Amino acid sequence: MSAPVPAKPQPEPRDAYRVFRPITTRWMDNDAYGHVNNVVYYSWFDTVVNAHLIEHGVLDIHHGETIGLVIETQCNYFASLAFPQQVEAGLRVARIGGSSVRYEVGLFAAGEPLTAAKGHFIHVYVDRATRRPTPLPAPLRQVLESLQ
Repeated sequence: MSAPVPAKPQPEPRDAYRVFRPITTRWMDNDAYGHVNNVVYYSWFDTVVNAHLIEHGVLDIHHGETIGLVIETQCNYFASLAFPQQVEAGLRVARIGGSSVRYEVGLFAAGEPLTAAKGHFIHVYVDRATRRPTPLPAPLRQVLESLQ
């Protein structure tokens, strides 16, 4: 008996995401094929998550005792994006654990109803000095819960 084949990933609508952040593409984001290179998408994922956490006062990248380390990441692509397009990144939290979070990001061409790409990454929050997992601080957990 063979294992069931997972469903093919599909684009998602805007209402699947809790908050949005505009992203301006740059000339250097395009690759030789005339579209944004796949590695840039992962940079956008980091940008949308960390900017949201910094703006809400729950991530101090310079002096905070707790930092998030990426342990897993993945992205599905549905439509090309290219400079000089404007991109809108949607953010949500799919799962909150004791010391980990699964963030999901949808990337939309400005004004488009469905994701051009969507992906996730998982942060494990650790003590900055020891790099050992640490429970999510209460203020961080509160911001994360607002994204579920």
